[in-house]
Amino acid sequence: MDIKPIRSEEDYNQTLERIDLLMDAESGTSNGDELDILVMLVVNYEKGRYELPQANPIAVIQFVMEQNGLKDKDLIPYIGHSGRVSEVLSGKRKLTIEMIRKLTVGLPIPAENLIQEYDVA
Repeated sequence: MDIKPIRSEEDYNQTLERIDLLMDAESGTSNGDELDILVMLVVNYEKGRYELPQANPIAVIQFVMEQNGLKDKDLIPYIGHSGRVSEVLSGKRKLTIEMIRKLTVGLPIPAENLIQEYDVA
């Protein structure tokens, strides 16, 4: 087991290749231990390099609507009357905590995607 820090994209790619080879290693074995360490190195290297910025909550809702064939009226149980749905989707009104709670249960959209700060028009 020759483990070294990941300092470059080449190191990163080589480490990913080694992880692929070790994926079936049993926990508690030397290969399993190597796999655990390599995964920790990759996670550490990826932090800040490959993390995607948080999406605008309204964009997240619109994406989920598109993926599920939902119309604005389908959001009434979660956001309120049709006028309020329109205001939220157009960015004129912010989501409230109650709306977020209902959306996370009803659609479901993870709360962390809905609690991000965003500007209203």
